Amino acid sequence: MASESQRRIEVAAAVLIRDTGRSFLLAQRPSGKAFEGYWEFPGGKVEPGESATHAMCRELHEELGIQVDAEDVYPWLTRDFEYPHAAVRLRFFRIYRWRGEVHGREGQRFAWQTATAPDASPMLPANGPILRALALPDHYGITQAMAMGVDAFQHKLKMALDNGLKLVQVREKTMTAHALRRFTAQVVECAHQHGARVLINGDADLANATGADGVHLTSAQLHTLHARPACEWVAASCHSPEELSAATRLGADFAVAGPVATTPTHPGAAVLGWDGFARCVTDTTMPIYAIGGMQPADCVHARRHGAHGIAMLRGAWL
Repeated sequence: MASESQRRIEVAAAVLIRDTGRSFLLAQRPSGKAFEGYWEFPGGKVEPGESATHAMCRELHEELGIQVDAEDVYPWLTRDFEYPHAAVRLRFFRIYRWRGEVHGREGQRFAWQTATAPDASPMLPANGPILRALALPDHYGITQAMAMGVDAFQHKLKMALDNGLKLVQVREKTMTAHALRRFTAQVVECAHQHGARVLINGDADLANATGADGVHLTSAQLHTLHARPACEWVAASCHSPEELSAATRLGADFAVAGPVATTPTHPGAAVLGWDGFARCVTDTTMPIYAIGGMQPADCVHARRHGAHGIAMLRGAWL
């Protein structure tokens, strides 16, 4: 009997992104194909002996008439899905650069969409959950109020939000409960005024009480929780493939994995390195942020190793 991976059809799917990440391309399946008229991310089958990256470049030229270099094809998410007619393994890649104008060479329609208000319908069932992942920004800032001083940090926070930061984690381990609640409420108010989301480290009750958007689970909590917390967004800190699997089972929306590099606060800690990070996140079904010594300039390098983006403590508030 063939193994599950042998029975599945390998498919490379492209998430073409423009306008500094604000819009992405969907294509409509043409007449005569299964699910004709449904919208999907462009792509196609990986041929025997072909890499998924090569298949991605080939399919985009054949379908949309554009040229993409392999170095600009960033591995992202993998999803297994069972259609009535076939079981597929979809490997999604994000692509920000290409040559040529997009046009449907097979007569298919296409449309640029935004994650906040997509209107192409109906969507292929396998592609729907990808829209939620696309709503996540590239940068994830983690608060440093106790290290910087609360007033100084509030100023830095507003500057970062003014400059486009859209995702913040409140993580202040040494604050008193009363001070943390007050600080959290202030961060939530400021972030929401800028259209940004806020997650609270380790405390779903505090997140819900302060109007935050979700909770960021610690790696220790992954070993004790048996159900997803009742929050709109749930993230998790992970240091191994096993913890990433635990976060997936809990239904986390995204995770942070690391440390990738040495940090000033943990100079002797073991690090993954970029190769170790890439191995850790291979075939992940959810977006993963790289953490540990990250600076804004590391984002492209992180994408090349399978990261959704980067999570930063000091780097977010420069």
